Amino acid sequence: MMTNSTNKPTPTFWIIGIAALIWNLMGVSAYLGQAYMTDAILKALPETEQLYYTNIPAWVTAAFAFAVFGGTVGCILLLLKKKLAIQLFILSLLGVLTQFVYNFFIQDYMEVSGSNSIMPIVVIGVAAFLIWYSKKSKEDGIIS
Repeated sequence: MMTNSTNKPTPTFWIIGIAALIWNLMGVSAYLGQAYMTDAILKALPETEQLYYTNIPAWVTAAFAFAVFGGTVGCILLLLKKKLAIQLFILSLLGVLTQFVYNFFIQDYMEVSGSNSIMPIVVIGVAAFLIWYSKKSKEDGIIS
């Protein structure tokens, strides 16, 4: 297929790119809220959540950072029609999966079930979709 960005992006491309950027910026906000949580906010949480947040290993926090910042920069690069977006979306998905392995299989502080398990599925789905969509955009000659 084409390797140069010669095809004009469709309105759908811009809608997906902007929506994905907003989604990932919400993730950055969640990361910053968790990383810089004050003692007052932490003490206001239920005890199980306090235990969870005070015991998160550094590698899980790093995975969260890779997930949200990789996805955000990936979206910016997608909107700039750069194929490097693909690699950043892959990095983001790896961060998401690493974080959720901890949340679902390792940590013992909070039960992840019911409505708490829906959001991780959505996050994984969006991250996987962005990889597919950026690869498709490259094949279509929109990004290069």
